[in-house]
Amino acid sequence: MYAIVEMAGQQFKVAKDQKVYVHRLQGEVGSKVTFDNVLLLDEKGNVTIGAPAIEGASVTAQILSHLKGDKVIVFKKKRRKGYIKKNGHRQFLSEIQIESIAASGSKKTASKKAAPKKEEAKVAAAPKAKVAAKKSAKGDDLKKIEGAGPKAAEALVNAGVDTFAKVAKADPVKLSEILTEASSRLSHIVTTTWPKQAGLAAEGKWDELKELQDRLDGGIER
Repeated sequence: MYAIVEMAGQQFKVAKDQKVYVHRLQGEVGSKVTFDNVLLLDEKGNVTIGAPAIEGASVTAQILSHLKGDKVIVFKKKRRKGYIKKNGHRQFLSEIQIESIAASGSKKTASKKAAPKKEEAKVAAAPKAKVAAKKSAKGDDLKKIEGAGPKAAEALVNAGVDTFAKVAKADPVKLSEILTEASSRLSHIVTTTWPKQAGLAAEGKWDELKELQDRLDGGIER
């Protein structure tokens, strides 16, 4: 039995007891994590395809270690401009071992329920957009926090964390939970230094914030 599942913004084909390297997860070494965005299941030749995910299906894994990947050299050069820039990067990774694959739902049930969800999304799209617009208009530009892109900032605003002051008071674990609930593609983002960054931004200490962000490597202070 194997499954194709989305983990930390990437898709993997996994089976029981298999070890996988994924983008850095927030959990501690030895803790268990569950991924419910299962796109395909193969159980003794019986293939189930999600639309896009299989309802009720999940993959449970244990975090074995946190580590860095191999160094990648990023080299940029502009011809006849005298511009040469060379940087090195090592991606923060987590090694996990698949413990179990829970199968539930089917292709038919997934396709039947897909239609009403789309209709509900169309009806609810307009009011949600207005609420987000109102919150962002009153709040701060959270994208100034290192690691908080447009999607992450939108997730925080929708959760009511729309100012630097609120982020500064928030627990990094809670911030990670907000991002994961908004989208599994945001679950790999490291939020450890977000409260500290937001605190400096809230106090208007932009020079100190820039110095802090220059020391960050993958969201972690060096």
